[in-house]
Amino acid sequence: MTAEKAISIQTEKELISHNKFGIFFGIPQDIFDKVWGKLQAVDGNSVAYISMEIGADPDVFHPLLDFLREQGISDSDDDLARKMIHKYLFGPRKIPNYSGGLGVLAGDTLKSFADMHVPVVAVSLLYREGYFSQFVDSQVGQIDQATHWSPEETPTLFQLRDPINPDIPLEISVPFFNQKDEPEEIKAQVWMKMEISEELDYFVPEFLIDYSLPTSPPWIIEAAEQLYNAKTTAMKANQRRMLGSCVLPLMQTLGFTAHTIHLNEQHGVAVSLHLILKELKSNLGEAFFNKMSEDDILQAVNTVAERIVYTIHTPVKAGHDRFPRDLYSGISHRVCQKVLDLLADDDDSPGDYNFTALAMRVNRAVNSVSRLHRDVTRRQFPKFAQKITAVTNGVHHLTWISENRARVFDNHAQLNGWRDNPGIFTGIPNKAPELAKDLDNAWQEDNLALISYINAMLASHRNQMLETWIDPPNYLSRLPESPELEAGVFTIGFARRFSTYKRADLIFDDINTLADILIQGNRKVNFVFAGKAHPADEPGKSVLKLILDNQEELYQKSNGLAKLIFIPGYDMLVAKMMVCGVHAWLNSPKRPLEASGTSGMKAAMNGAPNISVMDGWWVEGYHEGQTGWKFGFEGPIEEANLSEDPGSLLYAEDSLSFYTLLPKILDLFYDNHEQYLQMAVNNLRFNIPIFNTHRMAAEYVKKYDLQLDSDTAATVETFRQLYTSDAD
Repeated sequence: MTAEKAISIQTEKELISHNKFGIFFGIPQDIFDKVWGKLQAVDGNSVAYISMEIGADPDVFHPLLDFLREQGISDSDDDLARKMIHKYLFGPRKIPNYSGGLGVLAGDTLKSFADMHVPVVAVSLLYREGYFSQFVDSQVGQIDQATHWSPEETPTLFQLRDPINPDIPLEISVPFFNQKDEPEEIKAQVWMKMEISEELDYFVPEFLIDYSLPTSPPWIIEAAEQLYNAKTTAMKANQRRMLGSCVLPLMQTLGFTAHTIHLNEQHGVAVSLHLILKELKSNLGEAFFNKMSEDDILQAVNTVAERIVYTIHTPVKAGHDRFPRDLYSGISHRVCQKVLDLLADDDDSPGDYNFTALAMRVNRAVNSVSRLHRDVTRRQFPKFAQKITAVTNGVHHLTWISENRARVFDNHAQLNGWRDNPGIFTGIPNKAPELAKDLDNAWQEDNLALISYINAMLASHRNQMLETWIDPPNYLSRLPESPELEAGVFTIGFARRFSTYKRADLIFDDINTLADILIQGNRKVNFVFAGKAHPADEPGKSVLKLILDNQEELYQKSNGLAKLIFIPGYDMLVAKMMVCGVHAWLNSPKRPLEASGTSGMKAAMNGAPNISVMDGWWVEGYHEGQTGWKFGFEGPIEEANLSEDPGSLLYAEDSLSFYTLLPKILDLFYDNHEQYLQMAVNNLRFNIPIFNTHRMAAEYVKKYDLQLDSDTAATVETFRQLYTSDAD
């Protein structure tokens, strides 16, 4: 059971709200009107949050579903209410419009904005084929297939309706330009997901723009199919344009007035170009492109910059959008090209426009996503070093703490109020034996759930060998004795995007050494891996395949003590099961290429220690070894090699460091479990108050310069006081 909701709802019909754009389910009418009114206020005292992906599957965080179950609401005598309740209870629970960490972070951020009652509207794209569905074959590796889903059937999505004719969907007109400066108006439809607060007393609307209309030109339809579709450079560029170009038409159509625009990465930076065009037109008139000087452009740029807050998420070169100048000359207004000529130059590639450089220039505030990443970003962009600050990432604690752990926290008086305020965990005393005992019991339940899921998966894969052409991705499925994993065996988790710098295969660099460690100590270990490689990332796919290829050798050489498992089809539900069910979380990137990394934070939310290279958030979350372990290279950033070249990835050095550390970890878990639990309690006490999106969102609110009511302002300030990301 979750905590009792603060609002009073007498009948299920009170969960229905409406306006001229449609009928919605989940929020009472007065709250809906209050939120919508704030977003339409003439003072523009709100924020538009722009992200290429938003991960907010309602199967991992579902306050409305919890409420319906707690109240025993499963039907209604009102036809409309019955239809909406049945759809919500029994409809599909996936919105596959995210690829991984960036999108899940966006979803977690919006949940915290909702919990804190901050006026924010989010904008992203709707992808009819989602990201991609992952199948894994032991011989082939990752197999990419289109994701089949139906937004029409998804209960948490609402298609906006035309105010004049509610029988048809709302359409907005999005302007695109060609090399003759001729606008081509492309139509798009609009879906809304309400990110509802834990208390059901506020929401953040997320608008997903759907370009997949029969009337759209082929280049639009193809780009709208799948997230990060990069079949061609032009398609990639068009997808970015589709995100940035829709923002202003959507806001105008809905009457939203947000003055501040937050770019969650530079993917939507085209909105800045449209704002610059609008500013020049306002200053110089309709024929501005014939009158403007370079000074006029820079003046417009500086005005627009005051509206933009920009978060950069990666130091990896592949994460920065670059597009050939000649490509952009054919798909943009000549003024856009002049702006790009002035602000998007790329020293490493003079023939390209660098959109990260553009986003770096056109903003009033820019931040990295950890302290270490701030220092790396300043090194990469020295011209902007003075304005680059840190806002360390967090995760939504109500989403990622398991139900079993949550019951423990609910039952300890010292943690009263933890659901509303993750800072409560700072009050845990240094020694909390009863909490540690209860945490351990909950941990065992979550570990059993994960192991049971894996064993069922292995059995399913054994049957799959007879039914399909796919060779299962786990060696254990192919053994005649069909060995199962055991609950309670030390379990290490690793789940994230497979790219070369993340070095998923690092700890298997010397399997003989790894197996000898386990045999000498007679220690059993489960290694549970999951994650996807981008369909176009062949080196990343090769790393995934290496994990599969290491399974048999590790099992045989360790005499069956080590069982290496790969879970295909990674999504938020699998992620939650893993971060709750493992005993430690592994993070092995090449330092300092991991800007933040949030999967380890999710494990820490449940008490699980991290075993990590000193990169990203772990530099701040390590706490001198009280919350986990560090290994690998830890040299100064000034001397670090930022290359992803295979010869520079330090496999031999960093894997040896891991092997030296592993026996100490195993001894602690198996022989001194009380001390291991103390490390888990330390994670609750030290890391939950820091690495949560309530604190992170509060730091962003300060950058937004919003004028909030006194209660909301006090709440935000409480969370902001938990931690100062930009401290040295």
